[in-house]
Amino acid sequence: MKKITVISAKRLAFAAMFSALAFVLTFLEFPIFPSASYLKLDFSFAVLLIGSFVLGAPLGAVMIVITELLCMVKSSSGYVGELANIILGACFILIPVIMYKYKKTFATALIGIIIGSVLQTAASLLCNRFIFLPLYMGSGAEEAFKEFWVYILMFNIIKCAANGIITVILYKRTSKLLHKII
Repeated sequence: MKKITVISAKRLAFAAMFSALAFVLTFLEFPIFPSASYLKLDFSFAVLLIGSFVLGAPLGAVMIVITELLCMVKSSSGYVGELANIILGACFILIPVIMYKYKKTFATALIGIIIGSVLQTAASLLCNRFIFLPLYMGSGAEEAFKEFWVYILMFNIIKCAANGIITVILYKRTSKLLHKII
């Protein structure tokens, strides 16, 4: 007989809380490169990664989607930026969380964050070339990608590093408390 997992109301409430906090952090975004001002850094992925380490990958995926659904209210990209954050957030967040589930060590989490960062960066190049820029720009997407691919690459490296470092600094300090109350 197959075991059915039930998500408690408390865990759902914490998932909603992490999503809301990540959404608030998206208001504190800023462009890194003036030439590619649509690439804006925020630290919401750190909150979502911490929440996913505590609550697991399934709720982590739900938190990513909820956060980006909330972000649609303030979208200036025709929802392309939110789609990008769902796909790239899943690349960055879910790999380390799944790895950490099976071996709960600092080294596993760190290696997972590095692998997630590489995956997000690679996915950002592919998805910008073939999905995001064509949706956003139409026929000028190929030329735009040729002009901005270095910015996309550097932006994602910086974004992953910043969110990964924040997660590493904050997770151990908050995890014991979070695990006690969840």
